[in-house]
Amino acid sequence: MTTDHQLLVEQLTLGYGDRTVIEHLDLAVPPGKVTAIVGANACGKSTLLRSMSRLLAPRGGRVVLDGKEVHRTPAKQLARTLGLLPQSPIAPEGITVADLVGRGRHPHQGILSRWSTEDDVAVAAALDATETSELADRHVDELSGGQRQRVWIAMALAQQTDLLLLDEPTTFLDVSHQIEVLDLLTDLNRSRGTTIVMVLHDLNLAARYADHLIALAGGRLHAAGTPHEVLTEATVRAVFGLQNQVITDPTSGKPLMLPIGRHHVTVGPGAGVDRV
Repeated sequence: MTTDHQLLVEQLTLGYGDRTVIEHLDLAVPPGKVTAIVGANACGKSTLLRSMSRLLAPRGGRVVLDGKEVHRTPAKQLARTLGLLPQSPIAPEGITVADLVGRGRHPHQGILSRWSTEDDVAVAAALDATETSELADRHVDELSGGQRQRVWIAMALAQQTDLLLLDEPTTFLDVSHQIEVLDLLTDLNRSRGTTIVMVLHDLNLAARYADHLIALAGGRLHAAGTPHEVLTEATVRAVFGLQNQVITDPTSGKPLMLPIGRHHVTVGPGAGVDRV
């Protein structure tokens, strides 16, 4: 199963106050794929995601989902197709995990409809998928940062949308839980065809898990394509200002970026690694 929703950004310009963050941006999100947005701090990654989800109105251009501008689409209607996990979300004081995850079902309920067995099943599946079932009766403000992040992801999963936008979903997680979350999102993509768009800081995790990379620099699109097309030494230098070496990841076969600091010696291709 693969969703065929078309999410496009056309000549998009975004900003806050007198500051322009994104300017004249064009891009297309491949349907049914995992896309990772990468770039240096303050390049506009989170701002772009907020506008794609209708939270930030454009100064120019538009975001289009299936031929309709998202900023002209009623919020609840959009939320049945597109879900968002923002960066550092804030839970209502005193809310339990089960109640928070249950809020993901709101877009599927009408004015007169009641909580249904289908809602129960969706919430239970989301809790199970994120290994947070045992936390269901706990208050969210009692949890660790990693536990809270998994609960927020559970809420997004309970929404059961065909497109899911996540702003740094691995924030606050240790390495093992980062992998678990990214594996979970991959499972969701492969089993349901859910289109995943996520902002990631870790270039190597982005390359390993994404089918499509979008690299932003200075509020503009620098490169877009497969990890092999985007994660190159030249792109890393241009986008991050970082000397680096890109080799083949021996585990995934994807490109693997090795940063080179002032105290590091470049390892040549004859030292047991393959350049890409």
